[in-house]
Amino acid sequence: MNFLAHIFLSGDDEEVMIGNFIADAVKGKDYLGYSDGIIKGVRLHRRIDAFTDSHVVVGESKRRLRPKYRKYAGIIVDMYYDHFLSKYWENYSEVSLSQFVGNAYQVFQRRIDCLPSRIQLMLPHMIEFDWLKNYAHLEGITGALGGLSRRARYDSGMEYAVSDLKQDYCKYKCEFELFFPELMNFSFQQQKELDQT
Repeated sequence: MNFLAHIFLSGDDEEVMIGNFIADAVKGKDYLGYSDGIIKGVRLHRRIDAFTDSHVVVGESKRRLRPKYRKYAGIIVDMYYDHFLSKYWENYSEVSLSQFVGNAYQVFQRRIDCLPSRIQLMLPHMIEFDWLKNYAHLEGITGALGGLSRRARYDSGMEYAVSDLKQDYCKYKCEFELFFPELMNFSFQQQKELDQT
């Protein structure tokens, strides 16, 4: 889902990046079989998700979508926020988006054996269609939401959610700009805390 944000919030540690990237595909305590760095990444991912899900600003974004998309509102907001991160990347990183994404793809390809099978199958498509950079374009978000909709258990309507983004684009952008610096600070503090456990 919001792969770009999770990878970005991992810092420079490749193992943390891998754990943060694969966390949604690792259920329960299955992550305990991984290396310490990957375990840290999975734990960081889960803390980021908990912080995001309980944040009042993110709640405003979800509230706007919930009547139409119900429980899928949060997934859609994640994608909207990855769109803003990708599109306005230079506001948050001194490394170019192309360089950052290229490095991430190289890490995942080099360490593909430690990725869950579902992620191994997904990775070539992610790289071929350059999902992380294409999130910056509405067409890229449309494709990503369409893919999520096809994999959803119930009829989600997520494939149409870009129209809602266009309709309230400034509101979602403003909410992202309020929220994301807080998330960056939170993630940095959590990494320091996880280093001590």
